[in-house]
Amino acid sequence: MTQLVDHAVVDQRGSEPVRPTSAAALARAQQAEAAGRRASLAAVVKAYVSLTKPRIIELLLITTVPVMFLAARGLPSLWLVLVVLVGGSLAAGAANALNCYIDRDIDQVMKRTSRRPLATHTVSPRSALIFGLTLAAVSTVLMATFTNVLATALTVGAIAYYDLVYTLWLKRTTWQNTVWGGACGAAPVLIGWAAVTGGLSWTAWMLFAVVFLWQPPHFYALAIKFKADYARAGIPMLPVVRSMRRVGLETVVYSWLTVGASVALWPMGMTPLYGIVAVVVGALLLIEAHRLHGRARRDEPLKPMRLFHWSVTYLTLLFVAVAVDALIQ
Repeated sequence: MTQLVDHAVVDQRGSEPVRPTSAAALARAQQAEAAGRRASLAAVVKAYVSLTKPRIIELLLITTVPVMFLAARGLPSLWLVLVVLVGGSLAAGAANALNCYIDRDIDQVMKRTSRRPLATHTVSPRSALIFGLTLAAVSTVLMATFTNVLATALTVGAIAYYDLVYTLWLKRTTWQNTVWGGACGAAPVLIGWAAVTGGLSWTAWMLFAVVFLWQPPHFYALAIKFKADYARAGIPMLPVVRSMRRVGLETVVYSWLTVGASVALWPMGMTPLYGIVAVVVGALLLIEAHRLHGRARRDEPLKPMRLFHWSVTYLTLLFVAVAVDALIQ
């Protein structure tokens, strides 16, 4: 048996006494435990933020604010801009979180998405569902309180379309999912315009067309890059079910339609500044699209991410021109 001797523990073999943990060591242990809890909390917060797909939200906001400037023909109410930015971010975050909940089976199969919170079990499906629905409710209340009926209805419609029509149906059943799913990505244009004016004009619909038509070339490039991933998950993206020549051809067609819609906006009250930017950046987009198509026709290795990254730059520069145009008129 063991016995206590001078507050130390000595075993039957007479081993050296083991002194109790010192106060300093105990404090270090408590600090390490607290640091671990903070790290764990930070990881959970990071996981919930990643459910909202912040990079996609940034791209949506790039189109929303310039449209509000154009709708106001100058600087709109900064309070309204803030409300739409916050409400739009929450709505997009809600749609993306619900998308992660619905696609959790796919995300575990695809390498590109295998580190998402639901795939790694950092966040439970039930928690992700509640999180997404909560964001949707908050964004709806915010838009309904501080904007108008049309902007609110468009916000709710965009969330529902993305998750119920695109994610649940189109994405898993048809190779045209990228085209028709584009309505969700273009919706913020209409929401921003409606928040300022309470209605929708031909100019708003033309801007909607620009973003809608821009999305196939943008996402086809990404789908080419991760073709094997989509095939493994059974998602009928165009590069999975059609030849690269067909993908290249559609990329060119939709790029021309995008540039055509952007240039067609010029006579609708835009200044030469916008027109010049639309033509120049549009030409560069077409060069990249035709380069991709040319490589596909010659059966050469494709470099889709060149088009992917330039398409983001194209949309950013075009909508910056929209905002500047509105301010100088």
